[in-house]
Amino acid sequence: MSKEQHHSHCTCGCKQNPLAKGQSRKDFLRQMGAATLGLGLAPITSFALVDDGKAAEIDKSRTIQSGKAQKITLLHTSDIHGQINVHDEFFWENGKAVFKKRGGFPHLKTMINQLRAKNPNTLLLDGGDCFQGSGIASLTEGRALVPLMNNINYDLVLPGNWEVVYGKKMLMQDLGAYNARKICANMFDDDAAGELLFPPYSVFYIGGIKIGFIGYNDPLTPIRQAPDYSKGIRFAEPEKNIARYVKILREQEQCKLVFVMSHMGLAQQLNLASQPFAEGVDYILGADTHERIREPLKGAYSKVTEPGAFASFIGKLDIVIENGVIKDEVYELMEVDPEKYTGDEEMQSLIKEIREPHQAELNRVIGKTKTTLMRSFVLETPMDNMITDALMWKFKPDVAISNGFRFCPPLHVEANQTRDITKDYLYSMIPGNNNILMADVTGQQLWDWLEKELENVFAKDPTRRLGGWLVRFQGMKIKFTIGNEMGKRLNEIKIGNKKIDLQKTYKVISCEREGDPETLLCRIKNVKNNHKLGALIHDVVEEYLAKQSPVSPQLEGRAVATDAPATLLTQVSGVNYQFR
Repeated sequence: MSKEQHHSHCTCGCKQNPLAKGQSRKDFLRQMGAATLGLGLAPITSFALVDDGKAAEIDKSRTIQSGKAQKITLLHTSDIHGQINVHDEFFWENGKAVFKKRGGFPHLKTMINQLRAKNPNTLLLDGGDCFQGSGIASLTEGRALVPLMNNINYDLVLPGNWEVVYGKKMLMQDLGAYNARKICANMFDDDAAGELLFPPYSVFYIGGIKIGFIGYNDPLTPIRQAPDYSKGIRFAEPEKNIARYVKILREQEQCKLVFVMSHMGLAQQLNLASQPFAEGVDYILGADTHERIREPLKGAYSKVTEPGAFASFIGKLDIVIENGVIKDEVYELMEVDPEKYTGDEEMQSLIKEIREPHQAELNRVIGKTKTTLMRSFVLETPMDNMITDALMWKFKPDVAISNGFRFCPPLHVEANQTRDITKDYLYSMIPGNNNILMADVTGQQLWDWLEKELENVFAKDPTRRLGGWLVRFQGMKIKFTIGNEMGKRLNEIKIGNKKIDLQKTYKVISCEREGDPETLLCRIKNVKNNHKLGALIHDVVEEYLAKQSPVSPQLEGRAVATDAPATLLTQVSGVNYQFR
């Protein structure tokens, strides 16, 4: 870290400053037009991608070498989800799935250190969802990730929607133990007169200029997660205060660059980039949807990036400043390749130390699979088919449901081979070991619920997208049209290979969401006879694997869209972006 960074400062108006007043989110969306963002994103364009060759050219430029200009580097990770070891990573190349070894904190640290050594004017940022999503994260309520993040020496972090998973107290303890600064301008403490939980913004003096960062977590977090997770925390939409903080950073702090660190998902972030209240924001450094943006997307006011997930990627942004003016910008998405970056020994020792008390349980083999387990597709995945298969096998309901989670790296299996499924991998698939619930649900309720779930994923208004993939299920097959209006997407539902009877009552099971009322099952409203089945989801999956291994889940057409392939990889279309 440079000397200038050591003397940088952080200013905020957490307590005294009231929220800015202005138009509502609905008013702004109406003003910008419904076509601004949805399944078609005409105003959003690609910003020029510059490769390693251009980055090298900048380093050799006369203005940089003479000291007349400064190069500032931002390194951005996000959605690590507790994945601290090298793992299989999914890529989509030439219309086919390709798997490579990526990630691992020892290799991530080495890579970051090398990048820092090239430019002392470097800041390292993380966009949230770090200490949830793996065995070691779950068993320690996130504490195990803190010394690892501190060892990498992050400069600034933002809480993500899953940071609330252990409750407000652990959220504050885990994030409080980070050496890095914390920011978030839209999480308020309901138990402390509505004060912000974290400073809303932070200012760094680096490379001879000031840079400001404002942070936003997903305002839909209390709906996306179980209600108890965020109990005592109130979330607000960015438009409530973003213009005010941009003005403070630009006019009072005299920042030459203003960034928003956001954990709201690509659809919401692209929408924010084209809203008037985001004017003055240079970049939205996004997170949440695990998108791998290799060419920044440009809205009316800001550019948007997102750096993938699982510590497999780093978003690297180089900016050249001369006399206070931006002269060049270079962005690239870099892969954390363990063959290219040797594992840092100090980090390896730390990981060994934190895993030691849990090593035997985490390494315990609970089953085998003959096909690749993965969760990258929006509509249906082999991984969740296996989970709902286990629920159906154990309890034999009419319909078994699993949430549309996005976390968990794949477990790749070569042809004619098998792979062990460990308890650690089960924690990556299902971090929370929840109770199984069963309830009576009518066909009409299922129909209405599925229409709402489709809206949660594909809403034309991006501020209504919850960020997860489509719910998963067994015992039910659906056909739908993504591009239709809300409430008109479903074409067909079959339960047990028969057309759904809207008047009939069906037995439906799902995992408990802590804090939901008894009349709610996986967001299905007004269910009857909702009760626990006396089993936990981990136990059910383990029992299933013990009896059925080797399993071979695959895509079966349980959720079919008339206007998208089964291999759909992103919620956003109409922009010059493809997940790969």
